[in-house]
Amino acid sequence: MVKNGKNYQEAVKLVDKTEDYQPREAIELAKKMTRARFDETVELHLRMGVDPRNASQQVRGVALLPHGLGRKVRVLVFAQGEDERIAKTAGADVVGGDELIKKIGDGWLDFDMAIATPEMMGKVGKLGKILGRRGLMPNPKSGTVVAATELPRVIGDASKGRVEFKLDRTAIIHVPLGKISFEVDKLMDNLTAVVEAVVKAKPSGAKGQYVRTAFIATTMGPSIKLDLIPTLSLTSS
Repeated sequence: MVKNGKNYQEAVKLVDKTEDYQPREAIELAKKMTRARFDETVELHLRMGVDPRNASQQVRGVALLPHGLGRKVRVLVFAQGEDERIAKTAGADVVGGDELIKKIGDGWLDFDMAIATPEMMGKVGKLGKILGRRGLMPNPKSGTVVAATELPRVIGDASKGRVEFKLDRTAIIHVPLGKISFEVDKLMDNLTAVVEAVVKAKPSGAKGQYVRTAFIATTMGPSIKLDLIPTLSLTSS
């Protein structure tokens, strides 16, 4: 059995496992617990009350983080001709067609998000096994397959802090909220944006309690359980 390090054990002592923390309290505690020598990512983990095997209960969506993720997001766009020019002008880091598809097929994956025009999806589809398992495959449901006229908006959103969330096989959603170095208010704003997006994405087939548990954790730190009622009541208005 792998033993956690001294820093982790010290951080665990600060968490009361019997308590459900208010969102702001949880973020403040996470900042106190950080011991890593790098700027850890703060993550939200939601256990959902839906069946991931049921097509009518899938949860998927996009959240725009008002304060971003605290890192550069490399955006790739599959486009050709005039669409390629539009993508480059809009600020995409990598743009291309057939040659780019071949490059990725050969193992190159130095990007964080992929967008495609509808005309390219017939060719991009062959990368499904490579991009799909990494959560990088363009998909109309996540807003990453768009017409050329929409490319500037989608590329701009991605650069500012666009995050996708999707129910995994164990009925859990994992979403980054930013860096632990962010001010508490900024992490709260990002948390609010994600919670609103997840609540809005509730599928029509969901039955019973939609969100069962919520936790915040940093890359190297222990999880902190959130009080569901105030967490799900977060609103940016």
